Amino acid sequence: NAATNVAFPTVTLTTGISMLFGIGTAANFSINLGAGDEEEARRYVHNGLTGVAIAGIITGILVFLFRNSIVVLCGADAGGNVFPYAVSYLSITACGLPFQMFAHTAILNIFLDWLFMYPLGMGIEGAAAATVLSQMVSCLIAALYYPKFRAFRLSVRELGISIRHLIGSMEAGIPNFCNHMLMMCTNIVLNNMLSTYGAMSVYGPDIPLAVSGVAQKTSMIMVSFAVGIAQGCQPVWGFNLGARKYDRVKGAYWRAFTAAFLIGVIFFFAFQFFPRQIISIFGTGSDLYYEFAEKYLRVFMMLVFFQNIQPVSINYFSATGNHRQGLLVSLSRQGLFLIPLLVILPKFMGIDGILAASPISDALAFIMSVSMVVISFRKFGKTDEKDDSKAG
Repeated sequence: NAATNVAFPTVTLTTGISMLFGIGTAANFSINLGAGDEEEARRYVHNGLTGVAIAGIITGILVFLFRNSIVVLCGADAGGNVFPYAVSYLSITACGLPFQMFAHTAILNIFLDWLFMYPLGMGIEGAAAATVLSQMVSCLIAALYYPKFRAFRLSVRELGISIRHLIGSMEAGIPNFCNHMLMMCTNIVLNNMLSTYGAMSVYGPDIPLAVSGVAQKTSMIMVSFAVGIAQGCQPVWGFNLGARKYDRVKGAYWRAFTAAFLIGVIFFFAFQFFPRQIISIFGTGSDLYYEFAEKYLRVFMMLVFFQNIQPVSINYFSATGNHRQGLLVSLSRQGLFLIPLLVILPKFMGIDGILAASPISDALAFIMSVSMVVISFRKFGKTDEKDDSKAG
């Protein structure tokens, strides 16, 4: 668990890069389709596919070449117990990063993790191989969908790079990209702080790293629901914005908000009432391991239901062309609040300060996100007034 946690920032990096192209391409596709410009929508799709393929190959090569340095940067001591496992894991998973750019999978990965690690006895290498194989299968499934694309027929001959469309996609995808880059930086800072202050406590450096890895994987399941809801709303937001049907844009946001919030509430109760059961799914440990795990899940994840609102708001701003607002929301939780608190609070509270940093950041980011969305809704009313005056 500690080793995969140390390697996890590379997954966040890859997801961020894929969203830089994917979310931006999807947003521009929907807006242009809603405005009736099918040819421009087609160009964005073909350009996005080419861009993400090139980015995936480059990312995989760089991660493999610098895997030792990455593992140390992400919180593992070069002479510690976690380092060799993390390097071994990252060496294999780097090969799957280009496939991860196109699609993500979980169910197959879970089964293959069990198969490779236990019946086949492949250990950490088996977990890495399971991840790569799952990414390849997921990529293949996504590729099989392309010939069935309904809006228009995708053509391999039209794949290519257009600087104008590339910049347009990246501009719309920057908020999600920055959010994932900050998540990666937060993960790195968190790992290093847990190792440092864990070594000063009764828990030692390894237990906090392992527990944090489990908590992050569990919370990623929750956030994935919110991201899925938000991405499902993207064509609705983009198309109706292009068609000037602003009430549908607002209605879709509040429905996504409600669904994401309720999912967060379910996870909140799970973390508060069943922390030991959740942590036990990922393996057993000492009494100190369970003690810290229960504290971590109950305190660090105390306001977890607020976390789901940020990806919904970021995707809303990206889909509606409000890139600056989306960028500011993406910077809020990790950049403006969490990273500074992770550095400051432990100086006064020790390892407990690390746990307290998360719920404070969640609350502040929630207030900021919702406030900015409400302000953007008011601009729709002003736009309607301008349109009415022109029509008059």
